[in-house]
Amino acid sequence: MGRATLIGFSAVAMWASLALLTDASGAVPPFLLSAITFAIGTLVGLVARQFMPAPARREKIPPQVWIIGIGGLFGYHFFYFTALRNAPAVEASLIAYLWPLLIVLGSALMPGERLRWNHIAGAMLGLAGTFLIVTKGGGLAFESRYLFGYAMAGACAFLWSGYSLLSRRFATVPTSIVTWFCAATSALSLVCHVALEQTVLPSGASQWLAVLGLGLMPVGAAFYAWDYGVKRGNIQVLGAASYAAPLLSTLVLIVAGFAEPTLNIIAACVLITSGAVLAAKSLLFGKGAAAGHRAEA
Repeated sequence: MGRATLIGFSAVAMWASLALLTDASGAVPPFLLSAITFAIGTLVGLVARQFMPAPARREKIPPQVWIIGIGGLFGYHFFYFTALRNAPAVEASLIAYLWPLLIVLGSALMPGERLRWNHIAGAMLGLAGTFLIVTKGGGLAFESRYLFGYAMAGACAFLWSGYSLLSRRFATVPTSIVTWFCAATSALSLVCHVALEQTVLPSGASQWLAVLGLGLMPVGAAFYAWDYGVKRGNIQVLGAASYAAPLLSTLVLIVAGFAEPTLNIIAACVLITSGAVLAAKSLLFGKGAAAGHRAEA
């Protein structure tokens, strides 16, 4: 379980490069960028299949798995882009980033799972740290005229947390299925682009390399790693640790010279790290750690 949890967390680490690579990709509109990068993500899955052992027998994929997978990947991005078009980015982003907390709380309803106080406390500390990063120490101003945008951001949180939790119910479905989720998301994003946006392609090699990087990691390999982690790892720990994504993203921007280190970032680092360690307490220091080592032996 410990190894699978780490693989799941590698998705969070890859998502940390999302802001930097998106900024470096130029003025490509969101749905077109989604269509291109998910197409690359599909290729990641197709290439990975060449190095994976073939299953002993092919099992029929339940129809609900397709609904959950495509609804999770495409639905999240559709509602997120819609939220940003209809509400201020700070408030919309913070609402959308309630999904790790919802994963932690929703895990209590999963068979064989038990929600403990440290999971909830760790997720709340992570949420507090995310609040500091997103608001930059300032306040929030929720206004009724942006209610539709807030609702779309809330839909993001419920969709991604639901996708993550429900994927665990179908743990026997191989992670390679994510290949076709990415393909469907790419196709649906292209439809949305044609209907809603003007075409602006990346300009120059550097922007195309940024798009390639997006497709290979945060919009590619990350979704395969996340699927593996939520199906076989500790989902409460993954949920709480997911709050590290905005922190790591900010640190990447600082290293790249696009942001400055501040006291708020330091405080957020302490809160999110403390929350992740607290949520993983039993896995790192208790019986969970010993069980994990035995399982891997």
